[in-house]
Amino acid sequence: MTIKSLPSSGGRASVIGRGTFRALRHRNYRVWFIGQTISLIGTWMQTMAQQVLVYRLTGSAAALGIVSFVGLIPVIPLSFWAGSLADRYPKQKVVLFAQMGMMIQAIALALLTFLGMVEIWHVYLLSFLFGALTAIDLPARQAFTVDLVEGKEDLTNAIGLNSAMFNLARALGPALAGMVVAATGEAIAFFLNAATFLAVIASLLLMRNLPDSSHLLHQQSGTLRHMVEGMRFVFSNRSIGVLISLVAVSAFLSMPFNTLMPVFGGEILAASAAPVISLFCDGQRGWFQCQAPQALPLGILLTTVGIGAVIAALVVASLPTGARRGRWLTFGNLAFSALLLGFALSRSFLVSVVIMLGTGFCFVLQNALANTLLQIASPDDLRGRVMSFYTMTFQVTMRLGGLQAGLVADWLGAPFSVGVGALVSLFYGLFVALRYPDVREMK
Repeated sequence: MTIKSLPSSGGRASVIGRGTFRALRHRNYRVWFIGQTISLIGTWMQTMAQQVLVYRLTGSAAALGIVSFVGLIPVIPLSFWAGSLADRYPKQKVVLFAQMGMMIQAIALALLTFLGMVEIWHVYLLSFLFGALTAIDLPARQAFTVDLVEGKEDLTNAIGLNSAMFNLARALGPALAGMVVAATGEAIAFFLNAATFLAVIASLLLMRNLPDSSHLLHQQSGTLRHMVEGMRFVFSNRSIGVLISLVAVSAFLSMPFNTLMPVFGGEILAASAAPVISLFCDGQRGWFQCQAPQALPLGILLTTVGIGAVIAALVVASLPTGARRGRWLTFGNLAFSALLLGFALSRSFLVSVVIMLGTGFCFVLQNALANTLLQIASPDDLRGRVMSFYTMTFQVTMRLGGLQAGLVADWLGAPFSVGVGALVSLFYGLFVALRYPDVREMK
């Protein structure tokens, strides 16, 4: 499989070349990029603040996993239906209504927390609602990219920039949330997230001259038959199956490190992070008064992951014609697990921060390239359903992984949970690299 991209001057590309941002020449994508970036910063603020809230309410790593799990419950029944929606109805409207629902969810969580009424069951219920809205939003949003750039010429670049957008927000959101939560508590972070949804809603309303594939209603077959057609295509394509399996195993066994970050930031690395906390929160010498100083190490760790991820996303967007994307993906998959092993063993906050930088970089090499290869391999009329299968698999395995990681962490400790998961994931990555060399050679 060959993915076309534009070469830089002289037929060769620097790591981050002048063509890195070429998808932004399309007005609709440019408007979307700005609005979605602002919204995602708010989403990451809420994600981090919600972790702090749950751990404050329960003191349990298992509760962090349960929050992740309850968001999974609506994903399985809704995902394939959502993919059919994305292939049959205007993607712009599907995404718009989903984003409006997410804004309402954020407002509800903010009000409950601000009024001091929030209980853990409220968080579970709102996580369920967010999971349902995400299941509807993701397939349409990912399949919408090709319409925003008016075809496939800039699709690979746009997917790389989407990943950069996501991970830029992942870098900024936790950093802002760490300061906001430490200074004022969780409620303000939730209110700020609700406000940022206005940016992405405005961007959707400002779009003009979208291609026909974003407007036509396709009613040739029933919904169930439409869904089955998509499943048949996914299961008949070995390359798609292998790519999805790599992401699924990584999401189940390696990605749960993110769920357990409050434990690492608040307990495992707390002693070595004390100088950092002191710099910001120590009485008259600190930068501000802190209500939740344990949020600072967590925010720094999550921000560092995001910085590494942004760098990797720009590298992916800049890959030249003929680049062995399969090899980059394989490297990212193996290095991601290996670095997490090091993180599980580390007891130094500064060492862990450096490891998290590499972890974010390798995670994006794996996932952005898998996403790119899947979208290019999918016909236009099947892309929504293929991406719904991909997002469903990712969401299911990631949330189940968060649950198992939380339970194992409560039983045997967070470092053991992260370390064993990373080790098994590493072995599976090696198996795929040796058993399916054609994936390694994909372009």
